[in-house]
Amino acid sequence: MTDRTGRYASTDCYSAAAVAVLLVLTSAMLLAMFTRTEPHPPLDVAPFALGPFLAASLAIGTAAYLLVARGARWGIWMALLFALSALVSYGPQKYFDPAFPRIWPAVIVAQGAVAAILIRAVGAMRSGQGSAGW
Repeated sequence: MTDRTGRYASTDCYSAAAVAVLLVLTSAMLLAMFTRTEPHPPLDVAPFALGPFLAASLAIGTAAYLLVARGARWGIWMALLFALSALVSYGPQKYFDPAFPRIWPAVIVAQGAVAAILIRAVGAMRSGQGSAGW
């Protein structure tokens, strides 16, 4: 991929790694829900069924990974959208979930990945990268 000047855009391996972490965790959660492996997430959360939401989140995450790994200008913003969708499952509200003593490793790792994506997105915004069309 090239940027506006014709140079090859650099890949963001840190964001790609953070997206990969969230892809694995979200996939594991979806599998736990399908197999009813404890502690599995509920089938429904207001205002939607969790299965279709997780599927949409995984689709966004896959697109984010491909864009970030190829150094696409909008990759970090797709990664940020994926990170925000992951907060539904792994956000700070999970500290108050009765299952937290059993799910805390996934919550902590996911929150670290979300933080890494957020830091990279803020850095991209400050440097002017990924700002086409804004």
